[in-house]
Amino acid sequence: MRINTIIAVAFSFQLMMNLTRPLVTLYGISLGTDAFGIGMITAAYALFPLLFAIRIGKVADAIGDRAPVRIGVAGMMAGTALPFLYPAIWALYVSQALIGVSHIFISISLQNLIGNMSNSQNRDHHFGLFSMAVALSGIAGPVLGGLLADYSSFGFAFGMASVAGLVPMAFSMLLPNVKRKKKQQEDGDKGSALELLRIPLLRKALASSALVLYSRDVYVAYFPLFASAWGMSASTIGWIIGVQGLAMVLVRLFLARLTSRFGREPILWASIVLAGVSFLLVPLTTNTLLCGLLSALMGAGLGCGQPLSMTTTYNASPKHRTGEVLGLRMASNRLSQMVAPLFFGLVGAWTGMVAIFYVSGAFLIGGAFLTTGSSRKRPAASVNDS
Repeated sequence: MRINTIIAVAFSFQLMMNLTRPLVTLYGISLGTDAFGIGMITAAYALFPLLFAIRIGKVADAIGDRAPVRIGVAGMMAGTALPFLYPAIWALYVSQALIGVSHIFISISLQNLIGNMSNSQNRDHHFGLFSMAVALSGIAGPVLGGLLADYSSFGFAFGMASVAGLVPMAFSMLLPNVKRKKKQQEDGDKGSALELLRIPLLRKALASSALVLYSRDVYVAYFPLFASAWGMSASTIGWIIGVQGLAMVLVRLFLARLTSRFGREPILWASIVLAGVSFLLVPLTTNTLLCGLLSALMGAGLGCGQPLSMTTTYNASPKHRTGEVLGLRMASNRLSQMVAPLFFGLVGAWTGMVAIFYVSGAFLIGGAFLTTGSSRKRPAASVNDS
């Protein structure tokens, strides 16, 4: 029942965010911004999480996980309400910054709950359920958001996302509140968070996770801009992005079997390469069906990286510092999510929108070789269950 509650919170709060994330680009363009401005707005989502993720993880270790979830849901409701109440560029900046830091409060706490409630036998399965809930919201959110925008307005879609926050807030009341004992906290607080990067398995998991999340954000931010330029509607764009979420769900159904047969490293390497190749092919077609197919292939690739990196990160964490390590993972993710939109916004402004997909695809393929290529032929390193 506790796992079901966590999954319900994960799905409902991610649905709030996915209702609006693809619309941020289109709303920004309608308010007069350009490709670089879109990059700045997208980077605002990552700035405060980058600064505070590790501290938020320490807070979750110290006071338990239920209160941070409630704080995060409240913040996300406020963040999605702003563009509805104030249709201006500044509201999009503040909205994305508030949603970004709220997302950290919720994600770290839910992942920490799953890790603490699981053992080495079922942790992969539980994190897989969590990531499937996130992916399912990635199907429903963009489709519903696109329909709301087409049949009403961008602001109305943001307003409905805010109202939807009542659902995860209600479910959060049922979450357990696991607190660490004082002695365990003192034992676990030795050393800085950055010293954790000396753990090789943890470094590898963080790098792979950053690759997956930055590329997903770049696609969600710039594919709507690319597609709308040749006449695709917001609802159609939402369907195509939703297809990517569907592929992420489907591939996770077979992930445990794939990793059992081929090992984590080869699967992770192949999935990132597949996503990179899909990025390279996006600018070569304006056909809606082919765009949907490429989105699905990209989702199949990106769908493997998130659950694998979550499990590896938790397993590699020192005992009683799991929230802090998950915060470190979030901080590294947000660093890539902040730098990448700015960089690709400049690429798009200087050389055109098509170059964003070529450069991002090349980064993904190169990153796959750098982070996992050297060891993909060896069995994944074993870790101790804490």
